[in-house]
Amino acid sequence: MNTRKWLVIAVPFLLLLAFAWTYIPQKVVSIEPANVSKIAVFDENSIKLMEITKERDINHLVDNLNNVTLQKGTPSIGDIKFSFRTVFFDDEGKEIKDLTINSRDTIKYKGFFYRSEDHLIDYDYIEELVSK
Repeated sequence: MNTRKWLVIAVPFLLLLAFAWTYIPQKVVSIEPANVSKIAVFDENSIKLMEITKERDINHLVDNLNNVTLQKGTPSIGDIKFSFRTVFFDDEGKEIKDLTINSRDTIKYKGFFYRSEDHLIDYDYIEELVSK
């Protein structure tokens, strides 16, 4: 009976602790730039799909996103607005990572908004690439 009582207390506590753990600031992107062959960016504003394949551009974007630490925020369920839906692909054409860059400090990833307060996303660089 004592074991059952501890299980009833411990299991919800562990589940709550695991959920809270996801709110610790983290690196959402940790990709080796050499593993990325292209980045597909869909610009909501111009309804334009851009494939980034130049090594210099890929390295810049991946390095920038690798250095951004993000804090998980509110759920993004139901929010259909976005600026740059960004999908990273490997040499075999398989998707590595899919996220949406909303602004210089906010991305949408796996149903949540994530915000950065330290390093900012190079949003201007992406805008420049897409506008070409």
